[in-house]
Amino acid sequence: AYGGSALLIIGIIGIYFFSGATTMNILELQALHNIPESVQKVLFPFVFIGFGVLGALFPFHTWSPDGHASAPTAVSMLHAGVLMKLGGYGCFRIAIVLLPEAAHQLSWIFIILTTISVVYGAFSACVQTDLKYINAYSSVSHCGLVLFALLMMTQTSCTGAILQMLSHGLMTALFFALIGMIYGRTHTRDIRQLGGLMKIMPFLSVGYVIAGLANLGLPGFSGFVAEMTIFVGSFQNNDVFHRTATIIACTAIVITAVYILRVVGKILFGKVADPHYEQLTDATWDERFAVGCLIFCVAGLGLAPLWASNIISDTLGPIIDHINNVTAIASL
Repeated sequence: AYGGSALLIIGIIGIYFFSGATTMNILELQALHNIPESVQKVLFPFVFIGFGVLGALFPFHTWSPDGHASAPTAVSMLHAGVLMKLGGYGCFRIAIVLLPEAAHQLSWIFIILTTISVVYGAFSACVQTDLKYINAYSSVSHCGLVLFALLMMTQTSCTGAILQMLSHGLMTALFFALIGMIYGRTHTRDIRQLGGLMKIMPFLSVGYVIAGLANLGLPGFSGFVAEMTIFVGSFQNNDVFHRTATIIACTAIVITAVYILRVVGKILFGKVADPHYEQLTDATWDERFAVGCLIFCVAGLGLAPLWASNIISDTLGPIIDHINNVTAIASL
């Protein structure tokens, strides 16, 4: 993470110095647009990787699962639900928008890395036994999908990326909240030591099932809306490379279903793993309220997504047009 900050500082200072601006205002830097393409190619990797570290870009993601697992529940919720989204925002708003020619020229490198992030994160979640590590590697996969969609640079894919930021922030906060509540009662996050929780704490178990179904992209939840928008927008690029990368990234849907259904079956159903668990209590009223609010938001975005996607798409339109116009002029 410190290395990412160092790269980011170099990239931002480079943008300021070579743009000839007297301000750090993003809109003014975007309007000036006088950084030579050769300089952009040097600065783009610094800025994109610097922000990409925060967005768990492969192979710079290794800090994220350990950070999630060792942090308290509230910090994990804030970290995955809010702070990791800053990585996607910075990659788009600063790296891609301020350095558009380099973004077009070098995007293939980072598309490969983000495709690996999406699939690798899902596969890694399949072999974890700690509930927090499972959700942490799931976040690597889903945040990789955000960066993947932004690099496709179509209006639809970028709309999907921002929807995914919203969706993942809600889903992962719900997951970490439920994991914290389960851990507070059972004092373990090891799925090998859990079982039969649906009978003991039905409210928390049903909440976990809903969070899992949203995470694997079940229609009616926010995850489906975001992922479908990303894949449709990414496939709008009509060259073989972009479409092949999109198809590979789509396989993460199946892998996600594997680890979510595996965990749900292991910890919620079957025989109670420890007789002492039968004395445990279900969620208190304040826990039910918090979980209910998050479920309402996840389902609300999934069932009525147009109000959000229209706002996002309308805002992105001028930015995508600017990127396309600049790169079109540069290619002449």
